[in-house]
Amino acid sequence: MNHNKLTIVGLPTDENSSFMRGPALAPARIRQALFGGSANLTSERGVDLGTGERWVDGGDLKIDPGEQGQKQITAGIQHLLTQTDRVLSLGGDHAVTYPIMRAYAEKYPDLTILQLDAHPDLYDELDGRRTSHACPFSRIMENQLAGRLVQVGIRTLNAHQKAQAERFGVEIIPAWEWEQVLSLSFDGPLYISLDIDVFDPAYAPGVSHHEPGGLSPRDVFTILQTVEADIVGADIVELNPHRDPVGVTAMLAAKCVKELLARMI
Repeated sequence: MNHNKLTIVGLPTDENSSFMRGPALAPARIRQALFGGSANLTSERGVDLGTGERWVDGGDLKIDPGEQGQKQITAGIQHLLTQTDRVLSLGGDHAVTYPIMRAYAEKYPDLTILQLDAHPDLYDELDGRRTSHACPFSRIMENQLAGRLVQVGIRTLNAHQKAQAERFGVEIIPAWEWEQVLSLSFDGPLYISLDIDVFDPAYAPGVSHHEPGGLSPRDVFTILQTVEADIVGADIVELNPHRDPVGVTAMLAAKCVKELLARMI
């Protein structure tokens, strides 16, 4: 048993992506950047992640196509949560967050989610699919898998998703208002879902959906380093290596891994 540890797990799937595929390749690219030797394993605030046994890399889950793959993600996270206290998942597209939450809700019934994202991902369905990466937070909220959803960095809220946000009581801090927010604080357990397209594409070109006007790395690192909460889990999703030829976005994702690990262990 690895109690009091954190486990990293890869979720190499992108079958629920729209527009283009590629995020299934991301877990391997993030690990390559994290362990590649061009940077060390110390967080900005001095936590040495390369020493001790406070976290382990659990490899990738086997994920089959269709509903079976969704069940495999839920079962895999459920199993990890019996072996370790916290899980940091590397997607994959954002559709993975829904099956992750089915597992997390069993252990943390009073969970709050902090979603860092350009898109609210609140469509009821997209292109006829309710499992699309544009829909996971509708599935999460309608199934009451989280008590509270706070979204930061949003800059694509259309009328349908606005109505969905109102329906589910979602709290939205759009990208243009972020600088007015001095701090974030949450009671109870917090899960962070970090979509790499929350960053402005000038910093993170390696995503499928470029949305100008995003947050800077410093903005996001400040959130991760200073949010007042008990962070019990997280995912990093939507890195698309096909649009990241020199690896700058993968390195940014790896940096996010380090900053999250430093807070969670």
